[in-house]
Amino acid sequence: MAINWDSQRIPVRASERKKGPYPYYGAQGIVDYVDDYIFDGFYILVAEDGENLRSQKENVATLASGKFWVNNHAHVISSKPHCNTKYIFYALSDIDFTSYITGSTIPKLSQASLGNIELPCPSLEVQDAIASTLGSLDDKIDLNRRTNETLEAMARALFRDWFVDFGPTRAKMAGEAPYLAPELWELFPDRLDDEGKPEGWKTEPLDEIATFLNGLALQKYPSTGDTSLPAIKIAQLRSENTETADPVSPDIPDDYIIEQNDLLFSWSGSLLCKFWNGQRGALNQHLFKVTSKRFEPWFIYEWIQFYMPEFQAIAAAKATTMGHIQRRHLTESLVTIPPANIMQPANKAIGSLIEQIQSNNGQSRTLAQLRDLLLPKLMSGEISIRDAEKMVEDAT
Repeated sequence: MAINWDSQRIPVRASERKKGPYPYYGAQGIVDYVDDYIFDGFYILVAEDGENLRSQKENVATLASGKFWVNNHAHVISSKPHCNTKYIFYALSDIDFTSYITGSTIPKLSQASLGNIELPCPSLEVQDAIASTLGSLDDKIDLNRRTNETLEAMARALFRDWFVDFGPTRAKMAGEAPYLAPELWELFPDRLDDEGKPEGWKTEPLDEIATFLNGLALQKYPSTGDTSLPAIKIAQLRSENTETADPVSPDIPDDYIIEQNDLLFSWSGSLLCKFWNGQRGALNQHLFKVTSKRFEPWFIYEWIQFYMPEFQAIAAAKATTMGHIQRRHLTESLVTIPPANIMQPANKAIGSLIEQIQSNNGQSRTLAQLRDLLLPKLMSGEISIRDAEKMVEDAT
């Protein structure tokens, strides 16, 4: 079904790579961007080594198109004339690679083992239909992702202009023309105070405008019954996936329950702040659940993101231990707060962008669940293509 192109791979050490526009792929996707390419077309990359071959927390196969470079940690294949490349990708996504890998320390999928994998091979017409059905879901998920990147940039730009750079006030001071609606423009002061912020605005520490609830040591709450909650740790926050999460008892205080769209902030290890887009879970230590009775979540989120580079630098400086920040770093991070008459339109302008991002994330999660449900059923013939197409049409 497939042609192997491994002989064309060329690994390049990080120190020898020149930055450029072309993706440089490793075992689990893009690891860098370089100034040249060795492949141009539509291919499937299959991890050759790495722990993910055993755990399969992420998809072992990746689609790569256009111009790109591949090192020797990923097999490169494409379809033969009677096969559909995207169909092969989905068929590989339904494979348990356990019986094909070798190596007790570092799992490895050899070229020979990859070639021995047997995939269902229906007619090209059926392959095209399955690839199109599942692909439409992935296309919508990718569209949502790209849309969210734009919405995130818009929200970030507005936030920085209004609350960090004080753009409207500085423009008024410089005698520049208004660039906001008249009724909004007139709300901004026309001068800065002695502290350099707009007159009438306040500053408060980050940890006073919001509550930063640290998670529990969830190993003390093992699951003992038929019901459980996934422990949301840094790895789950990063991947938004709880499939491999440790099950813990649901009998924990309500404050430590994580619901969709809760704001989470990992303060050690890989520092990141995200609105949770996974299933209901339990808050593990090293994560803050951030809430506020005074301000909307977007306002807290944007201020954390503003200080994130500083927080990450503090954590990176703790090279001998697990990098982290301390409570005092939240106290030292000052937040500029406008009067309510400006906060209200800001909630509408910026908050609506964040709400759209959350809505898109929720839709993408639903679509991914549908894709994962349909994939094995389509491969086995348990569900007809027509029924699957109807389910996808209804969902999208």
